[in-house]
Amino acid sequence: MKNLRLLREARNMSQQKLADKFELAQSQIHAYESNAYEPDISTLKRFAEFFETSVDYIVGNTEIPNKIEKVEDHELNEDEASLIEKYRKLPPNIRKSVIVIIDTLSGK
Repeated sequence: MKNLRLLREARNMSQQKLADKFELAQSQIHAYESNAYEPDISTLKRFAEFFETSVDYIVGNTEIPNKIEKVEDHELNEDEASLIEKYRKLPPNIRKSVIVIIDTLSGK
């Protein structure tokens, strides 16, 4: 679960801080990150929620770090489809900024 380590380090958290946040022992976090032990699904879901990502990313099934979101089918032209693809690749905090900019430009 190398992605757990990447997520933790991106937030400048030690193994101990993450363990404290989830009421686990630091040795458990170390075991998860070194693939010596796998967390249960409940713990994986909590990690995904905390890091705003998917369980698939944490366990290495995808390299897409963004949380998987439900989407509606819409007919889009090429420019619209490109814009949405780029938006989906942005981290959540940047997405919020984009929405503020769009709202400002559209007079909302």
